[in-house]
Amino acid sequence: MKFILASGSARRKELLQLIVPEFEVIVSGVEEKMEEGLTLQEQVANLAHIKAKYVYDHTAGDRIVIGSDTMVTKNGEIYGKPKNREDAKKMLKELTSGDRKHTVMTGLSIIIEKNGEYKEYKTYDEAEVYFTDMTDEEIEKWIDTGKALDKAGAYAIQEEFIVFVDRIEGNYATVIGFPTHKVYQIIKEYL
Repeated sequence: MKFILASGSARRKELLQLIVPEFEVIVSGVEEKMEEGLTLQEQVANLAHIKAKYVYDHTAGDRIVIGSDTMVTKNGEIYGKPKNREDAKKMLKELTSGDRKHTVMTGLSIIIEKNGEYKEYKTYDEAEVYFTDMTDEEIEKWIDTGKALDKAGAYAIQEEFIVFVDRIEGNYATVIGFPTHKVYQIIKEYL
């Protein structure tokens, strides 16, 4: 059985290696578009599925294709990857304001073909993340690391940013962008 990760994310690669030592990486490159009429949870699961399905459709044989997508939300607003420094600063100021709590949702899609039999899983996991207070200087210092601009919500919990996380209610790997507990439960019979 061949395992394929439909993501170029270094974080997702590291987490999948904890479960599957050998796998191929094929980045889908599909445009991520929101669909009308879906909840945020359905949106994030659907975005993961679009990535996995694209890679599945462009490969053959017995295989397991795993796609994932992460979304940061607070008060109904979606915080994707920041466009620039100012956007990152604005996001972090909003995420650390008020109750300093936001939700991280990670969608997961796994498509399996074995001996001509097709199975498809589309799900998500979510966690609540609580930040500590951050000064403007601390926000600037974090953005200066260069690690804020390619992350949803402009932060990476697994990096030095961890000092600004007060607590998490939910799965840590979900916040990183790859709910390993759900991945394992779906693919364990193929390991």
